[in-house]
Amino acid sequence: MSDASSASSLRGQFRWLARTPLHPQWLLATQDPGPRLRQCRGTVLDIGAANRWLALHLPEDTRYIAFDYPTTAVGMYGCRPDVFGDAHRLPFADATIDAVACFEVLEHTRDPDAVLAEIARVLKPGGFAELSMPFLYPVHDVPYDFQRWTVHGWERSGSRCGLEVERLQPTNSALQASAVLACLALAAPAAGAHGLRRLLLLALLGPLVLAINLAATMLGWFWPEWPALTTSYRVTLRKPQ
Repeated sequence: MSDASSASSLRGQFRWLARTPLHPQWLLATQDPGPRLRQCRGTVLDIGAANRWLALHLPEDTRYIAFDYPTTAVGMYGCRPDVFGDAHRLPFADATIDAVACFEVLEHTRDPDAVLAEIARVLKPGGFAELSMPFLYPVHDVPYDFQRWTVHGWERSGSRCGLEVERLQPTNSALQASAVLACLALAAPAAGAHGLRRLLLLALLGPLVLAINLAATMLGWFWPEWPALTTSYRVTLRKPQ
């Protein structure tokens, strides 16, 4: 079993722990569309829509378009978007979309700058895109995990496509990110073990994960921030008028 498969197996077995500090990814940021999308009443294009969770957070009069790649939508999530396609060549006319959502997708594209260029093309002047990408996080959805961007990488690629950075911030603190990585470093090998060794590792895993998560939380109440280390970045890019 690969490391990625081990982590996936562990998530499935202990899904009921997801909202407790016994879960390895308890300190990860939760799904949140952000205030701009929550108030958007135009046309919203959701690239990599998966189970269409975003639609539940949008105003009722918003025109929502779920867009996904066939392999991802059907093979990984068992979902059906409104439009199947490749984000490198969006099947929409120029300047027809008010807002784009693209969460945890760019790391899986072979040419993320081309995807950003397509987003810029379909956005109306003054439109915006809400995006995110992991920064310090294990390889996942293999073999379709290709890159991570720093703050400077986001600024570089946004400007190349003629998009302005409106917001660029880490989704969690350095302590939280370190805790997530430590917990996953313990959990994934434990999930891939067998027999008596697996039982022993899983018995140790719970107390270790609990201690790491609680320690990071308590230290975070007073420890200074260090923005150079995070599990992911949340970015708002705007197309100039």
